[in-house]
Amino acid sequence: MSALTAYVRSVGLLGPGLADWSSGAPIIAGAAPYRPCPTVLPAPQALPPAERRRIGATVRLALGIAQQAVASAAIDPVRLAAVFASSSGDGAICHEICATLATADRQISPTRFHNSVHNAAAGYWSIATGATAASSAVCAYDASFAAGLVEAVTQVAVSGAPALLCAYETAYPQPLYAKRPVPDSFGTALVLTPTGEAASLARIALSLRDTPGDTPDDRMSDPQLETLRVSVPAARSLPLLRLLARRQPGRVALEYLPEQHLTVEVVECR
Repeated sequence: MSALTAYVRSVGLLGPGLADWSSGAPIIAGAAPYRPCPTVLPAPQALPPAERRRIGATVRLALGIAQQAVASAAIDPVRLAAVFASSSGDGAICHEICATLATADRQISPTRFHNSVHNAAAGYWSIATGATAASSAVCAYDASFAAGLVEAVTQVAVSGAPALLCAYETAYPQPLYAKRPVPDSFGTALVLTPTGEAASLARIALSLRDTPGDTPDDRMSDPQLETLRVSVPAARSLPLLRLLARRQPGRVALEYLPEQHLTVEVVECR
């Protein structure tokens, strides 16, 4: 794969001890201490009240980070293509459906069902913003952030227009947690553009490599941030976010295919 490039216009962030990008960037950069605490998910005020009552944690997280990134970019979401990336969707709702199917009364709530599908966040984003541009929902297990980044940067390169990437995970309840131990919610969103602007944070270039980078830049120096990185698939983004937070050129290798890693190089910072 030849290098794909795009500019990062803005970042949205939400996770344990990371309330948003403005307050979380110094922590990720190593300039402020990391004090993890349970993630607080915002209520998406842009949704009509009826829809707001129906959504689960995954949609709240996805819309929260997307709205952060779009507001920071000062860009109209109506014509903004979007990529939503999650390793497995809403684990809590899947648990509720499985628990219902295990009872004598196997009636599944239609609301629970439509919130369980992998592209639920994309649908609610369209409702919340009136977005009419194309949206995609991708899943690649622990490599979902990398897969979403490839999809979003490819869209920018092909269309010559901005795109939004949202990568997110929410915690799993037992007994699913025993098989998929995701301990808390974490999500990040990037607004990507084809050309640099005064507000751009950096230019990034993507390429595939057959061997992992295995350098210190691929891991987090803070032990608690490193635990977050390896335990929540969307948090595989942290090494890249650290370069963006530091406004520092560099290269990271992200988990992708079994025989290949996705190399992301920050080649220009502003």
